Amino acid sequence: MSKRVTTQVSAGEIAQQYKYIEILRDYNQKRVSDAGKPVKYNIETFGCQMNENDSERLSGMLSEMGYSESAKRAESDLIIFNTCCVRENAEQKVYGHLGALKKLKENNPELVIAICGCMMQQPEVVEHIKKVYRHVDIVFGTHNLYKFPELLNTAVESRQTVIDVWDSTGSIAENMPITRKDNLKAWVTVMYGCNNFCSYCIVPYVRGRERSRSMEDIKNEVVRLAMEGCKEITLLGQNVNSYGKDLEGGYTFAGLLRELNTVDGIERIRFMTSHPKDLSDELIYAMRDCEKVCEHLHLPVQAGSTRILDEMNRRYTKEQYLELVEKIKTHIPGIALSTDIIVGFPGETEEDFSETLDIVAKARFDMAYTFLYSKRTGTPAAKNPDQVSEEVKKERFDRLLALQNSISREINDELLGKEAEVLVEGLSKSSKTTYTGRTRENKIVNFKGSPELTGKLVKIKIDTIQTWSLLGKLI
Repeated sequence: MSKRVTTQVSAGEIAQQYKYIEILRDYNQKRVSDAGKPVKYNIETFGCQMNENDSERLSGMLSEMGYSESAKRAESDLIIFNTCCVRENAEQKVYGHLGALKKLKENNPELVIAICGCMMQQPEVVEHIKKVYRHVDIVFGTHNLYKFPELLNTAVESRQTVIDVWDSTGSIAENMPITRKDNLKAWVTVMYGCNNFCSYCIVPYVRGRERSRSMEDIKNEVVRLAMEGCKEITLLGQNVNSYGKDLEGGYTFAGLLRELNTVDGIERIRFMTSHPKDLSDELIYAMRDCEKVCEHLHLPVQAGSTRILDEMNRRYTKEQYLELVEKIKTHIPGIALSTDIIVGFPGETEEDFSETLDIVAKARFDMAYTFLYSKRTGTPAAKNPDQVSEEVKKERFDRLLALQNSISREINDELLGKEAEVLVEGLSKSSKTTYTGRTRENKIVNFKGSPELTGKLVKIKIDTIQTWSLLGKLI
């Protein structure tokens, strides 16, 4: 079987989208002139950082079309929901918000409502929206985001519902506009999709197979970010360790890190998410050797029981995971580890759960994102008849949280009196004099500062440990 090679959307197709952007810009300029007020858009993003980055791309297109961003739905001329389907509660939130938009549409028939993202890759969801939420104007998925200008233009011209969801794509669209939410830190997507098919996860079905961007395009984006004053980048992918496997030329994620480490102006490099089965020695050495790559690794374990890991199709054992953690800590002393853990996977026994508590105690994660198992239609785990009750799941969840919180506190307590390098992000949301930033290990630090420190690397002496953050003084 020959290797599947990722291709790029043609320059002609991208140029076509810019023509639609121009048409809509002219249309909006007339609207502004006639109404004497700006046309506004509102985007609500559900889910992961990949969705956040996709929303930045939608914002970039809309800005080029002459829209201004608004935080208020009621004053917007265009509302977009960028959806997530990893957990059921995210889907239910979207439906609730969609229902609330019906009144806005009745009061303003010119309002355009669009819904996109992972939920739309599920045919039953699209059918439900068509039947129940007829006030929605545009429905599109994860694979044709770059075609949004064309879809919007069609909806505006026809005043008909536009539905355009692709089953899959092997192409990547480059050179579309983007508006960053943050001038200091930026998401940079390096690959899309996933080939792992963990038995609980819907992502491969809605995001498609793995597709890597070219190293040249990624580096060019990072160089532009550096020139615009960005100091920190976070490289995104469903499994960044698989980067380059679909490209000709033997590219690897470790090689990408080493290349981006040479970009002047970028101070810090982070990445997520890493699959333990693919975390190579080469990557560990690159993290160790590249001075801009931060000492923080998000390494989802999902469960501590080898039996459950096998049921999850994770393709590593508890012992292999702990050996990997030991290797990482040996080569990168002081590294902070975070993880994801699912509680109550189908068939999980009390003995299985005790293995999860054991791996948490041994790995000593700085932070764990813990979730109750959520059944996702279309995944193998959803068909497992041995579902764990909500009561048992919640009781186990509380025990896991208590253990992890105590470990997190113990690790943070060791920082008392120590000095830390902090990238200053700006004012804390809760104060007009307290500034906030993160250490290389991704710890939040608050301190008294001044505006000119924003964007700078400063030394802070930690003098107070709090549950989720640290307090300190400028040195």
